[in-house]
Amino acid sequence: MGQTGRMRIAVVGHVEWVDFVRVGHMPEAGEIVHALDGWEEPGGGGAVAAAELARLGASVELFTALGDDELGRRAHEQLSALGVRMHVQVRDEPTRRAVTMVDGDGERTIVVLSEKLLPSGPLPDLDGFAGVDFVSGNVAALRSARAAPVVVAAARELAMLREARVKLDALVGSANDPGERHEPGELDPPPDLVVTTSGARGGTVEPGGLTFDAAPVAGPLVDAYGCGDCFAAAFTLALAQGTELPEALALAARSGAAALARRGAHGR
Repeated sequence: MGQTGRMRIAVVGHVEWVDFVRVGHMPEAGEIVHALDGWEEPGGGGAVAAAELARLGASVELFTALGDDELGRRAHEQLSALGVRMHVQVRDEPTRRAVTMVDGDGERTIVVLSEKLLPSGPLPDLDGFAGVDFVSGNVAALRSARAAPVVVAAARELAMLREARVKLDALVGSANDPGERHEPGELDPPPDLVVTTSGARGGTVEPGGLTFDAAPVAGPLVDAYGCGDCFAAAFTLALAQGTELPEALALAARSGAAALARRGAHGR
């Protein structure tokens, strides 16, 4: 995937330490399965989006929260090594952990072990960014993000978005996740665009009913972890660059497909 320029993009979102386990199939109740592979790395929507933006060539800064513990320090170090500038709110609670099982078809199942550590606002100097990918955070964080010219938010945070009443340039969610389904009129003011992805079937954009195709996966389908967050990150970058909507969707679809061909959160 080619470089897209050193545009300054902020990501506001959570980070969690993830233990990945590859299995031949998902265990049924009471079943014992043997792991085929295992690794650990910083994941969560904020980490995945920020790393994807760095991969695309953006100058990316992540506003997040981590525990004052070894896992928080390791997450900070590893994400910094991926080219992400970190702005960390240190919390007394431990860094969130998760276990992700990936089956033989590349589908992932995630078990989280505690609540998200959400970045809280107001956040500083976001008017200096070309765009903000808002993955998660509190109302004050989102309201301060609106200082940026372009703000794209994840539909997984609908309850908070309803409370914040912030105008969004785009809301991005998955038709395959009941927690991300948005109904017209649910947000006031309404987003300019509502992008709904549907996996291999592509997706739709409202208003207008525009459809777009999924991008081909370059190689075997390895792991579905993070493909939606990569899609939203690339879409944010494209909108911030002023890219026309069909080309922005195509770039986002390519980022989502590329994530399917990588192992885990970052493909290392």
